[in-house]
Amino acid sequence: MRHPVTRRARRQDLVIVGAGGFGRETAEAARAAGAGWRLRGFLDDNPALHGTEVDGVPVLGPAEAVHDLPRAKVVLCTVNPRVYTSRSELADRLRLPDDRYATVVHPTAQIARHAELGHGTVLLAQVVVTARAEIGAHVAVMPQTVLTHDTEVGDFATLASGVRLGGGVRLARGCYLGAGALVREYTTVGQWSLVGMGSVVLHDVPPQEVWAGTPARFLRAAAGAVGRVHAPAPLP
Repeated sequence: MRHPVTRRARRQDLVIVGAGGFGRETAEAARAAGAGWRLRGFLDDNPALHGTEVDGVPVLGPAEAVHDLPRAKVVLCTVNPRVYTSRSELADRLRLPDDRYATVVHPTAQIARHAELGHGTVLLAQVVVTARAEIGAHVAVMPQTVLTHDTEVGDFATLASGVRLGGGVRLARGCYLGAGALVREYTTVGQWSLVGMGSVVLHDVPPQEVWAGTPARFLRAAAGAVGRVHAPAPLP
């Protein structure tokens, strides 16, 4: 289920799965939102972190501890260009209903009135969505990324900092765009493909491939995403 961006009327408990860089950035976004969220803590599968604090936020236990916090909203915040299927794998493990997931938007993000955001999606500081756009579930959008008119972003996609999308770009499920990547208008990046940082995408990228360069060219198959594509998944 996707919904327009709205302001929260009351504070709600929030737990962040993943105490790494993206999780910490999401914690800062939730704090900056002020009255919207009451940050309960991180959940992380690294047992060495359990019972400690990360950036002043307690680590409450492993990911499965979400089931012990039924009133808290949840956001999955794992991301790594080497293992960029991790949020999808976590969602499969946890099997939470859609309404358990939060949508976290930093207050400095500029989001168009007609943009739609899916559950579990995070937009960090100074993200700009200029006009109508459809952004799926569990999407990670890093700081200073720009999505222009009529862009469509599939579930579990990751847009690293400074990505720029031309009008009508379609990012399919699970794809990863490295920092500073530029994507030409009306171009598609296929499911679980990876575009290298600083690349300029002028042509469609097929599913499960790694492309990089200026202009971007095929480098190799995206071996880390093998098995995540079971059937063509629709864009939002």
